Amino acid sequence: MARIRMNCSMTAAFLIIQTIFLLLLYSKQNAVLPNAEGKEGKVHILILSSWRSGSSFVGQLFSQHPDVFYLMEPAWHVWVSMFQNSARVLHMAVRDLIRSVFHCDMSVFDAYMQKERNVSHLFQWAVSRALCSSPVCDLYEHDGISNEMACKTLCGKQPFAKVEEACNTYSHVVVKEVRLFDVQVLYPLLTDPSLNLKIIHLVRDPRAVVKSREQSVKALARDNGIVLNTNGTKVDDGKYEVMREICRSHVQIYETASFKAPTFLKERYMLVRYEDVVRNPLIEIKEMYKFAKLKLTSKLQSWIYNITHGRGPGHKKEAFRTTSRDAVNVSQAWRTSLTFQKVKKIQDVCKGAMGMLGYQLVDTEAEQKDLSHDVVLPRRQYHFSWSSSEEPN
Repeated sequence: MARIRMNCSMTAAFLIIQTIFLLLLYSKQNAVLPNAEGKEGKVHILILSSWRSGSSFVGQLFSQHPDVFYLMEPAWHVWVSMFQNSARVLHMAVRDLIRSVFHCDMSVFDAYMQKERNVSHLFQWAVSRALCSSPVCDLYEHDGISNEMACKTLCGKQPFAKVEEACNTYSHVVVKEVRLFDVQVLYPLLTDPSLNLKIIHLVRDPRAVVKSREQSVKALARDNGIVLNTNGTKVDDGKYEVMREICRSHVQIYETASFKAPTFLKERYMLVRYEDVVRNPLIEIKEMYKFAKLKLTSKLQSWIYNITHGRGPGHKKEAFRTTSRDAVNVSQAWRTSLTFQKVKKIQDVCKGAMGMLGYQLVDTEAEQKDLSHDVVLPRRQYHFSWSSSEEPN
């Protein structure tokens, strides 16, 4: 009898130990893995947007943060190297490059750059504060606000190996991309246990996007050809066929992430409208930082106010530079600069996306020019959900 009791006790103890072990194992597999120093592992943020949607501005909101290693559109290298392919064909190569960047493995650029290279070979490298700071370059302190032109002058000749070294010193890796048109392409990254990936999906009123695109026609011609699969031929998007594809992709991404999200995507997607950011910058940026697990510093808060309210040109010749200007006025510039005929064409091409994202159509030229008539529905009225997958009303 004693032996039976002992066996029962030993069996019960074994089952308890086994259960505890399995629970610990399960929790480790579903948690962010700690690094060698016992700290929480890196957070990976993908800013997913399209050309001329304010993504360079939003990218800077993250780039200037002292905890962030930021790269702007690294997939540019994929598209330049394989421009005779379509955007859909290049999705896999873009995804693999982004995965490597998130892992701070910069050897992925071996396929797209010459062997002997320095930091300046990276597309738009100088907009990254991390590449203008130690260990890449000693121009700025980690909590300093960097300047693109100064960085270009002093930091471009640093060895490319410094990029990987710098990436490994930050808690957050943020990548901004405009060359992905399907959120399902990212599923392998979202299910990768070695990544802690979150997606910020930035959209903008298509009418404002077109107004901005008209200032960068030549810069966008090659990308247009890749979107429309013209086998390497550059395209002037006079008929708004590229805008049609962009709007279609926004619908696909938003619908999938908000209403049809698989379990691994829930709580890891955030929709952001550019208009909301420029109208209430500190409120919206705090929401983005909270989502990304970042804190807003007093120095960043001052810089954000200046960049959204400072005096500056109403437009810019440079295709990618972020300047200090009245961001609210810039976001509404299409209403006075585009003809009503153009506005009607854009609305026809992007009607579905505009309705889904809360951009109201204008029916007359007078309605377009009347700036007292707000064409952006308030977020609270439109039932946007930042991080959950609520069913639509």
